[in-house]
Amino acid sequence: MTTAPPTPPDTDAAAFVAALRRLKAWSGLSYRRLERHAADAGHCLPYSTAATMLGRERLPREELVAAFVAACGIRGDEAEAWLDARTGIACGPVDVPVPAEVRSVGLAPANVAPPVDAPARTRSWRLRWALVGAAALVVTALLGGATTSGAFTDDEEVLQTSTSVRL
Repeated sequence: MTTAPPTPPDTDAAAFVAALRRLKAWSGLSYRRLERHAADAGHCLPYSTAATMLGRERLPREELVAAFVAACGIRGDEAEAWLDARTGIACGPVDVPVPAEVRSVGLAPANVAPPVDAPARTRSWRLRWALVGAAALVVTALLGGATTSGAFTDDEEVLQTSTSVRL
């Protein structure tokens, strides 16, 4: 490992997986050794999963990329660059709409988006899903409490209705 590791592309899934293959070749590790190195780094990366991931053209899950990159010996900012590139490919390009009055003056073309900080985009995506999960948890707790307290039953109506069964 005397040369620099390959850098992650941010173009498409096929190029990203090809770069992961180059990263494995750069590391010089077998799939079994990758599994052990991932475990040493605190990740779970079965050797069969790593082989399947590199044999496809689909974008792998974020946790698999994190485990694979760590197993190959990439740490810190370089590892974050791989995760940011994966998130950028998964989320697609971000276009900021430019109001028509700004376009008509000629200040900004409609098809050019300002540069977006990739780590900030990753954080906002994670924050969004954390908030969705928290909201779902609150709704579940409220509905569960209302159900156990009997808020959804018609107890008064049952007590006032006198029915008899005569055959």
